[in-house]
Amino acid sequence: GDQVRVLGSSRLLIVYGMTALGYGGTFVAFTYLSAILQEITGFTESSVSLILIFYGVAIAIGNIAGGKLANRNPVRALTVLFVLQAAVLVLFSFTAISPVATIVTLGALGFLQFANVPGLQLYVVKLAKQHRPGGVDVASALNIAAFNLGIALGAWIGGHVVASGLGLAATPWIGAILVVLALGLTVLSGSLDRRDVAHLQPAE
Repeated sequence: GDQVRVLGSSRLLIVYGMTALGYGGTFVAFTYLSAILQEITGFTESSVSLILIFYGVAIAIGNIAGGKLANRNPVRALTVLFVLQAAVLVLFSFTAISPVATIVTLGALGFLQFANVPGLQLYVVKLAKQHRPGGVDVASALNIAAFNLGIALGAWIGGHVVASGLGLAATPWIGAILVVLALGLTVLSGSLDRRDVAHLQPAE
C-alpha cells in the first residue's frame, strides 16, 4: 500500500525520472568506455585498466563533494551538476580522439557521474516527507530502483547506438540528451517547489 501511494505522487515520479535519466545518461557511454578508449582514443588494454582506476577515484571524490553541494539546496545543486554533466558528455564526443584530453574529460565526467547521487537521494526524501510522510523509506528505496533503471536504460540505449550507423563515438552526446531531459525535469520540479511555498505563505 505504501508503494502504491508513493507511486501515486506525481512529485516523486518527477524525481524518479530525474534519477533514471540523469544517472543513466552517463551509462550510455560508460557501458562502452573500454571500447571507446581502445578503439577511438588508442589506449592499450593495460592502460585502460589504469584509467578506470583514475575514473573510480574521481567518482569517489564527486560523491563526497556532491553531498556537500546538495545539503542546502538540492535542486540548485542538481541543476548545476546536470548542466555540467551534459556539457562534459558532449565534450567527450570531441576529446575522445586525444589521449591527454580524454584523461582530463574522464576526470570531470567521473566526478559528475556520482556527484548528483547524494542530491537526488536527499531530494526524494525531502519531497516524500512533504507529500507522502508515511512512505519515506519506500520512496527512498524506489529511488535506488530508479538508479538501477537508469543504468539499464543507458546501457540499452548505448547498445542500440553502437549497433546503429552512429557507432561508439556517438554514445557520449546521446547520453547528454538524457541528462538534458533530467535537467528539464529538475527545473520543472524546482518551479513546483516554489509554487508550493507560495501557496503556504499567508496572504497580506
